[in-house]
Amino acid sequence: MKKKNELTYKDLKLSFDANEFDFDTTAELEPIQAGIGQDRGIKALEFGLQVDVKGYNLYIEGPSGVGKTMYTKNYLNKISPKKKVPNDWCYIYNFDNPNEPIAVSLPAGQGKEFKDSMDGFIKEIKKDIKKTFNADDFEKEKSLIKQEFEEKRTALLNKLNEDAQKHNFQVKAAQNGIYMMPMVDGKAIEEDEFEKLDEAVKQEYENKSAIVQEQIMNVIGKIKEIERASDKKISEWQSNIALLTVNVHINFLKSKYKRNKKINKFLNDVKQDVLKNVPTFLEEDKPTNNGAHPSPNMKKPDPCLNYRVNLFVDNSKLEGAPVIMDSNYSYNNIFGVLEYENFYGALKTDHTMLKPGLLQLANGGYIIFQAKDLLANPACYENLKKALRVKEIGIENSNEQRASMAMISLKPEPIPLDLKVILIGNSNIYQTLLAMDSDFRKLFKIKVEFEDDAPITKENINKLAAIIHGFCEHTELPELDKGAMAKLIEYASKLARKSHKNFYEI
Repeated sequence: MKKKNELTYKDLKLSFDANEFDFDTTAELEPIQAGIGQDRGIKALEFGLQVDVKGYNLYIEGPSGVGKTMYTKNYLNKISPKKKVPNDWCYIYNFDNPNEPIAVSLPAGQGKEFKDSMDGFIKEIKKDIKKTFNADDFEKEKSLIKQEFEEKRTALLNKLNEDAQKHNFQVKAAQNGIYMMPMVDGKAIEEDEFEKLDEAVKQEYENKSAIVQEQIMNVIGKIKEIERASDKKISEWQSNIALLTVNVHINFLKSKYKRNKKINKFLNDVKQDVLKNVPTFLEEDKPTNNGAHPSPNMKKPDPCLNYRVNLFVDNSKLEGAPVIMDSNYSYNNIFGVLEYENFYGALKTDHTMLKPGLLQLANGGYIIFQAKDLLANPACYENLKKALRVKEIGIENSNEQRASMAMISLKPEPIPLDLKVILIGNSNIYQTLLAMDSDFRKLFKIKVEFEDDAPITKENINKLAAIIHGFCEHTELPELDKGAMAKLIEYASKLARKSHKNFYEI
């Protein structure tokens, strides 16, 4: 007689009838992704992604191989196109504080337009300024100002020479300054002739020379004063002429971005900088006598470098919110980096060498991290928490860079951070973080649990068959017929150690 709870040999193994399937081979099915028997976890995931409140990031928990990452990524790819495309971000030069580049936000697509507009401005302004100042009218006015200076200078030197002759000295102007010569009988004499004079006569000349030297110094001061006035007049004339040229381009750009205060201030600063550097724009790069270009120490910096725009995050080709997942968990790849280049043996950087990381690219959307890989680099985990707490992301050199570079670095303006972080890991990591890290409890308030088995129902076995088809199609393996699929169901049940459940690995 059979005892209570006694099992027969048939009870020890699931026997699945292949005729339960509505297909002959898995090739007849539409491929699907993971998600068998994960209704509870999927509902929690969907709820967590809808909560738009600080601290409601997600931790997805479950055994390895149950499809957590695949389902999450595919679900985000499904919902993200319906979300708003986040703004572009640009970095521009800070004329008030060059070491602190300014972050500018623009609607998606306008960042690229702004960069292209400034690149076009640089080309046009160089060409137009040279064209303007090569015109006959400008050269004529410039010659008149210089002629006026020369006339005043000549008049001062003539008067100086008349005054010096009263003391028996002749004054002459040369390239390197003004010098005087003693005169005897109305004729200037050289130094060797002067030495032949009587001591009393020489002493008399020495006494008078102090008076003449004072007159010379007085005239030199007046010449420098009128020279400065002449240079200022030329500079003002250049600025007035250049202003007309620059205003045409700047006013056009300001009309396009009139609602953006940062860009308007930047354009005003660019205008003033162009006017200040008109002589630099007029200079041409001329090689040295031996054909070599001047060394970097001799070469003047190009002011146009400060007018360039760094298109930091370009979302012009994005449809919806970004979904970012990457296998590179280095500090620079996650948080961005300030790059340097070797310039004649010296390290050089500027605002255009700021590069975004995964967080900046995911801003306005979603980013997926594997908890184990993220925690392997404590600096990355700590800085991620900091960014989520303050809701902004800046760029700082990593410890390795700071140790190897004894130089002034840039401190770019931080960018506001608004994104969902999804951490994927197992139960042990979750429990450890929950117990040891108070920040984790505040920042990852939503837990999503994925199961490692599912009930054997007609819906679930057909889903598993569809997943198998997708796997075979992706790896170019032969499709399974319904008999092979039945054996796979039996084997999965054996792995689950339950005759009514199915264990699956994705």
